[in-house]
Amino acid sequence: MTHVFPRHTKSHLPIAAGGDGCYLIDSDGKRYLDCGDAAVSCLGHSNPRVVAAIKDQLDKIAFAHTGFMTSEPAEALADLLIAHAPGDLDRVYFVSGGSEAAESAIKLARQYFLEIGQPNRRHVIARKQSYHGNTLGALSAGGNEWRRAQFAPLLVEMSHISACYEYVGRGEDESSFDYGQRVANELETEILRVGPDAVMAFMAEPVVGATLGAVPAVDGYFKRIREICDQYGVLLILDEVMCGMGRTGHLYACNHDGISPDILCIAKGLGAGYQPIGAMLCTAKIYEAIETGSGFFQHGHTYLGHPVATAAALVVVQELVERDLPARATQMGSHVMSAMQAAFGQHPHIGDIRGRGLFCGVEIVEDRETKSPFDPALGLAAKIKKAAFAEGLICYPMSGTRDGKYGDHILLAPPFIIEAPQIDELIAKLGRAMEKVLP
Repeated sequence: MTHVFPRHTKSHLPIAAGGDGCYLIDSDGKRYLDCGDAAVSCLGHSNPRVVAAIKDQLDKIAFAHTGFMTSEPAEALADLLIAHAPGDLDRVYFVSGGSEAAESAIKLARQYFLEIGQPNRRHVIARKQSYHGNTLGALSAGGNEWRRAQFAPLLVEMSHISACYEYVGRGEDESSFDYGQRVANELETEILRVGPDAVMAFMAEPVVGATLGAVPAVDGYFKRIREICDQYGVLLILDEVMCGMGRTGHLYACNHDGISPDILCIAKGLGAGYQPIGAMLCTAKIYEAIETGSGFFQHGHTYLGHPVATAAALVVVQELVERDLPARATQMGSHVMSAMQAAFGQHPHIGDIRGRGLFCGVEIVEDRETKSPFDPALGLAAKIKKAAFAEGLICYPMSGTRDGKYGDHILLAPPFIIEAPQIDELIAKLGRAMEKVLP
């Protein structure tokens, strides 16, 4: 371990030695209920069908560069994804993770407008308190100030409108729908400020994950966003890296909102952790602009469409579809939300319990009435993460919920195979962790 560069240099991590369904097992045999691995392990850690697919593919071919050859699993996976995709999505560009998917989407949007003779369109609008990845382009689109701050001189200029964050943003005399329309209309205001002929894309998460803690948009918000994008010829990029692939109750999260994007990003649950993989999907119209224009997307990575990664993801998506696991995420998510409401709904420092499907968030506040957050110097999120881990629970607490500095939340993303007794275990372990940390 001494030569591994860890995420935190002062951390002393156990060694992951095994997996059993919803549990990770360390080298000492301790079991951890995994409900916070960044919404990756949707099938748990020991799906035999996925493991077999990886082994079978290794017996055939491990790698073939896509500059020379395609592969059977990549072709089959693309067909399956498009067969279930919303709207006019028609092509799939495979990458190795969410940041690469977001980066690819931004670059494709730019090249599309070059191909159709609108070179002035170069500006991306995104949302505050969003997260789209850690490469420089994706970080530029993200609206989390804490993540952006030290790299700000390197970032591409992009602008950010308000998040659809009802718990904090909706006025007392404002309906949920009216609030959503108000913050959606900020997009039109920003397009007009920047210049309608200069904006190429708007980028957003249907349900905001790591940065806000499982915050879904209110009804009607994304329909209004879609209308504005259509009115001004702006591409809509939806980032479903965390919330997609069944996590929020639909294979594609945007189906809940009744809209479809021009470009869509997926990862995490696409490979379920068995192989690193992500994908960018685009409409036939965008693809045809490249095909009939330059004929070449000026972008790429070595491991595009990796045969072993796509073989694993093909079986993951087959499992999701054939077992109707997105519906199970809705069903079990309802149980998780009910259990959290029963256990924490009246807690003096729990301000909001929210989410969709098996994508749940708990916002921690100092005062429930005023919704005021704790002093960030307390480091509550990090302490809860540590206390939960000691209890044998992996969850995803984060600080900076409100503005990148203030606010704390806990994100929960259990595997879709979670059962009722494990939900009880989740609530009990999280409750004990919060008792140890919260004043």
